[in-house]
Formats: sequence, C-alpha cells, structure tokens
Amino acid sequence: MEQNAGQNTGRNTQRALVVLLLTALLAAGAWAAWLGWDQHRDEHPDGSVSGPYEVWQVAGLVLTLLVPVCWAAARRQAPGAVLGTTAGLTAAAFHDWSDDGSGLFVIGVGMVMVGSLAATSVVSLLTALATGSLGGGNGTGPVRDNPRPGR
Repeated sequence: MEQNAGQNTGRNTQRALVVLLLTALLAAGAWAAWLGWDQHRDEHPDGSVSGPYEVWQVAGLVLTLLVPVCWAAARRQAPGAVLGTTAGLTAAAFHDWSDDGSGLFVIGVGMVMVGSLAATSVVSLLTALATGSLGGGNGTGPVRDNPRPGR
C-alpha cells in the first residue's frame, strides 16, 4: 500500500511539473502571438501617442490564457497553472521589453508578474470552487460526490 502512495506522489509531481511547463510555454507563445508582433507606438493627429498594444490584443491574450488556467484548476493543478502562466508572461515581457534604454522596463515586467500572479490565482480559485475541485485528492480531476454505500 505504501508503494502505491509513493507512486501516486511521483505521478502527481510529474503531472504538476508538466502543467507548469506547458502553461509557461503556452503563456509565452500567446504573448508572442497576440503582442509580440506589434512594436510601434501610434501617433494620433492631436500629437498624443499610444500603444504599442491595442485593447483587443490584450483581451485576446487574456481570453486565450483563461482556457489552460481553468482547465488545470478544474483538475487540481492550479499551482502549476498559476506559476507557469506567471513565469511565461514574465519571461515574455522581459524578452519583449528588455531593449528599453531607460531601464524602466523592469517596472513593467514586475507589474506583469504581480498582475498575472494575482489574476491567475483568482481565476484558479473561482474555477476550483465552481467545479468542486478545491481541496484534497489525487490531482486527476474534479471531485465527484461519492455517497457512502448503503445510503
């Protein structure tokens, strides 16, 4: 019996690591797809400057990342999804903005890190509550009501 418990712990650790790595790669890839190609600021007729990103690009990134974060949270893999998504977005922002000569890009990268950590934590918690997958278990999927035999 103890051997099976050790095997389950090893599988759960592997599963958590895979979720972390996949969500990090998905987040970095989504950043590249939605934001990475737009590097110029827009000058408006009144002289004001905006950009480089438009609202629809950031919304697309957020909606894209909701899918893997919610999927993982519903399967008791929220920590990997939260940390992986945060790491992927942070690395992508650092790579994308590191050519800024002022050095202020680090503040923006920090804001991306804190914001993505907070947002994915809230989304994961709400998903886990909605799917009943909050709490113990083996990390294989949502918790199902398991009535006692004979009731």
